[in-house]
Amino acid sequence: MSKKLHPQTLAIRGGKEQTEYREHNQALFLTSSFMWDSAQHAADLFSKKIKGFTYTRTANPTIAAFEKRIAALEGAERAVATSTGMSAIQAAFFTFLQAGDHVISSRSLFGTTVGFINNIVTKFGIEVSHVSPTDVDEWKAAVKANTKLLFLETPSNPLGEVADLEALAELAHSIGALLVVDNSLLSPVGSQPLKHGADISVSSATKAIDGHGRVMGGVLAGSEELMTQVAVYCNSCGLAMSPFNAWQLLSGVETLSLRMEKQFDNALKIAQWLQAQPQVQAVYYTGLPDHPQAELIRKQQNGGGIVIGFEVADTDAAWKIVDSVELFSRTANLGDVRSTITHPWTTTHGRMQPEEKLAANIRPGLVRLSVGLEYVDDLIDDLKQALAR
Repeated sequence: MSKKLHPQTLAIRGGKEQTEYREHNQALFLTSSFMWDSAQHAADLFSKKIKGFTYTRTANPTIAAFEKRIAALEGAERAVATSTGMSAIQAAFFTFLQAGDHVISSRSLFGTTVGFINNIVTKFGIEVSHVSPTDVDEWKAAVKANTKLLFLETPSNPLGEVADLEALAELAHSIGALLVVDNSLLSPVGSQPLKHGADISVSSATKAIDGHGRVMGGVLAGSEELMTQVAVYCNSCGLAMSPFNAWQLLSGVETLSLRMEKQFDNALKIAQWLQAQPQVQAVYYTGLPDHPQAELIRKQQNGGGIVIGFEVADTDAAWKIVDSVELFSRTANLGDVRSTITHPWTTTHGRMQPEEKLAANIRPGLVRLSVGLEYVDDLIDDLKQALAR
């Protein structure tokens, strides 16, 4: 077809290389290495004179198919798959940073990401400044002569703070730095950061891309030039995705648009219901019409997402809700077709110091929901009985 295909079509049809057996589904190449015809063939493959596969740590047909489909959804020239979301973030940092460099990071991040930045990145002589994700002036004030990378997640997990990507991209590029965006909460269906100026979009494929809580994975998307450098780093450090995980994730990609559309709709209905409950002190969800950044959200998001944060009085009240639900799964994963619930203060952000949590507006009474595909009235009824106890 000469017509340019829609990303939703490419998410199903893109990247597939059919074998001689003409299988309909993407084949699983569960192998550590690939054979060559001769010494010359091997030499040509290893020198990149010809395209092909040599070793799964470097490349694999199943993984390549997954990468091509994510690139199509992200609007990227290329994507690189990794073993987990955290390994993707590691690659985004250590591919492009060295001792003496400076990073500006949002202070509103997933707890493990905060730990990685504060405890691992800084061990290598890289300086980090933390700023509000929503205050562009804070980002500008944090710039130094050695600033090389700006990092954030938007919306933030679990408070739904939204960063102005175009403004931050302009800032990053004016000083010769990269803008790296964690897109895990919305997935490439809910947001395409590259279209708003980001250099690299990073996702935990474990979350919405898989959508069924089966396997782990990460993925980075960006220009061919940047992703070539990322691929070299991932190959050297052994961050490769498993072919089996890629095969599972491919089926997740194929239904991602449909799942996100329904899960976004369910999440909005639950967030609006929570707003009306007297026990709930605040609700954080980017799909709410009265969100303080509603105009920006309409500009750079395709929906409100799947994560809702809401606050009750204190830890005891939050734990009572978590312990009382009957449908919501008590687990840390998000993006699943099954709705989940957790208490960030003591779980996802539990390893952070109290002052770090409070600086990121993570408070003891905060509860996080990831909304799935169950019948929404059943989910509301479950929350209703939990709040009433």
